[in-house]
Amino acid sequence: MFSETEEVMQFIEDENVAMVDLRTIDLPGRWRSVTVPAGYVTEDTLREGVGVDTSSYAGYKSVEAGDMRVVPDVRTGLFDRYCEAKTLSFICDIVEPMSSAAYLRDPRGVGQRAEEYSSEVIGSAEAVFSPELEFYVFSEVHYQAEMYAAGYSVDSPQAQWESSADEPARKGYTIPAHEGYHATPPRDQLHDLRSAMVLAIEAAGVPVRYHHHEVGAPGQVEIEVGFGRLTQMADATMTMKHIIKNEAFQAGMSATFMPKPMFGEAGSGMHVHQYVRENGKSLFWDPGDTYAHLSAMGLNWTGGLLKHAAALLAFCNPSTNSYKRLVPGYEAPISAFFGLSNRTAAVRVPAYAVNETENRMEFRPPDATCNPYLCLAAMMMAGLDGVREGVDMAANHFGPFAENVEDMDEEMRKQIRQLPTSLPAALAALEEDHEFLLAGGVFSTDLIGAWIDLKQEEVAAVAPRPHPYEYVLYYDL
Repeated sequence: MFSETEEVMQFIEDENVAMVDLRTIDLPGRWRSVTVPAGYVTEDTLREGVGVDTSSYAGYKSVEAGDMRVVPDVRTGLFDRYCEAKTLSFICDIVEPMSSAAYLRDPRGVGQRAEEYSSEVIGSAEAVFSPELEFYVFSEVHYQAEMYAAGYSVDSPQAQWESSADEPARKGYTIPAHEGYHATPPRDQLHDLRSAMVLAIEAAGVPVRYHHHEVGAPGQVEIEVGFGRLTQMADATMTMKHIIKNEAFQAGMSATFMPKPMFGEAGSGMHVHQYVRENGKSLFWDPGDTYAHLSAMGLNWTGGLLKHAAALLAFCNPSTNSYKRLVPGYEAPISAFFGLSNRTAAVRVPAYAVNETENRMEFRPPDATCNPYLCLAAMMMAGLDGVREGVDMAANHFGPFAENVEDMDEEMRKQIRQLPTSLPAALAALEEDHEFLLAGGVFSTDLIGAWIDLKQEEVAAVAPRPHPYEYVLYYDL
C-alpha cells in the first residue's frame, strides 16, 4: 500500500485515521498487536518501531528479558474493516531493542532470510507459493476441557443431522456426509459468505483464483489464491485468516482451521503449490519428453521435499489434531512419493498446470494450524537442498506413481516411506534431520529447539487427559 514513511503520514492525515495497529506473530502462529493513536505516530515511529513486551508470547523471551521493538513494514498497510475506529494496520518485524538486529525467533524474519538465501541456489529466479486454505464454518461451536467434563459439539444448518430438527424450520436442503464437493445453493448455504470473504481478501490486496464448497458436508469450504514470494504469501495467509474469521463472526458464524474438527468427515488442509520462475516462465518446465515435463530442477525440488518430508511435518502439521487428518481412507497424503494428478501422493503435479508458464507441484500434507512463515520457509529450504544436492528419486522409491497408494500391492507399499503419524514422531524427525534448515543462517538451532520444546508441551498437555470416547469403550467394564 505504501513505499515510504512520508506516504503513510500523509495518508493518516488525509484519511483522518484514528488508530494505527501494529501486528506481529508469535511462535505458534497467532497474531499479536499493539494499537497506537494516530496522533502519536511519527516517521520515527514507523522507521524505528514501538517498544513491546514479548515475554508473554509463547516461545519467545523470558520475563526478565522480554523487551523488544516491533517495526512496521509500511508495504503491508491496510485498513482493518473490523475495527469501529478508523484503523490502519501494519505487519511488523521484531527486532532487538538496542541493536535493532533481527530477533532470530521472529518467524517473519525466518521467511525473509529464506528468500535472501535462495539467491545462492537459484540465482535471480524466485520461488513462488500459493497456499490453498480449507476450513469449516459452523453455526455453533461449544467445547470444554475441565477436570469434571470434556467434549465438544458443532452445528451446521446444511448438515444432514439437522434435517429432522424442529427449530428453526428446515427446508430439506442438506448435504450428506462426504458429498459437499462443489455443492451449489440452496444446499450450499455458505456461498454468499464466501463471496463476502473473497471480496474482503481482494480489497486487502490478495488476488483470489476461486472459492467453492469442499467435501465436508457440514460447512467445509476452500479459498485459493494466486502466487507470490514466500514472505508475501505468508503475510497473505495471516491476513486471509484474520478476514475469514471476522467475516464469519460478523455473520453470526464461526470459522475454524482445525485440520480435523469432527470425526468421520473430511479434514482441512493447506495444500501449497510452488515452483521457481524467471522472466514469466517456470524453471520446473522441460519442453522435452520428461515425466510431466518436469525439468531437472523441478525433480530435484520435489526430491528435496520428499527427502525431508518427515521433518517438514513438524512445521507444516504442528498440532496434535493434524495427525487425525493424516490417516488412510481420505485424500490426505500419508506416503512420501509424487505423481501426476495423484491426490494420494505427498507431492502432486497438477495436470491442468503442465505448461511452460507455471509447471509446478503441490505439497499436500500441510494444514493451516501452521505458522505460515515457518511452514513456507521450511519447504523452501527442503526444495533448495534438493536442487543443491540432487536426489535419486528411484533409489528412494519417490516415484512417480500413478496408482492410489491404497491400491498398491503390499510389497510396493513397503518400499515407500510413510509420513509421521503423530506430532511426537514428526518432532523426533525434526530433531534428527534439520541441518538443511540451518543453511545460510535461515533457521537457527535455538529457534528449532524452542519450537520442539513448545510443541512437546502441547503433546504433554493432551496426553494425560481422558478422551470422551474412552467412556464409550471402558466406562462399564
